[in-house]
Amino acid sequence: MVESRPFKIPQSVLVVIHTPALEVLLIERADAPGFWQSVTGSKDAPDEPFEATAVREVWEETGLDARAPGHVLTDWALENVYEIYPQWLHRYAPGVTRNTEHLFGLCISQPVPVLLSPREHRAQMWLPWSEAADRCFSASNAEAISWLARFR
Repeated sequence: MVESRPFKIPQSVLVVIHTPALEVLLIERADAPGFWQSVTGSKDAPDEPFEATAVREVWEETGLDARAPGHVLTDWALENVYEIYPQWLHRYAPGVTRNTEHLFGLCISQPVPVLLSPREHRAQMWLPWSEAADRCFSASNAEAISWLARFR
């Protein structure tokens, strides 16, 4: 029996999880070893607010509650529009080649171990923001991390 999954919506979030000292959490993709990134994920429905997507994806990918006391989720009011990597085009409807990604920051008090979803991610690390930006496979993710120093 073949399971059919609905196509991904080409609207997503990128959530840079960081501390006040600008240490940044990176997680390594399970389906692409060596690909380090921040939390990302697509909307579940076209009308799902980006903030709700961010809160859900942070929980699903790290076990962190973005709304917990002391955690500050900030909508950066920035978006990236990019070409979807060829290896992931099959997840989208035929003809969809671009994704719009809305950026958020999540500040937590200190680096903590997170609970990864093994089907999505295989490792985690906290790095100073400049090292984290250098480690990201995605240029838009690296750029988002570099915004931390500007927002400070």
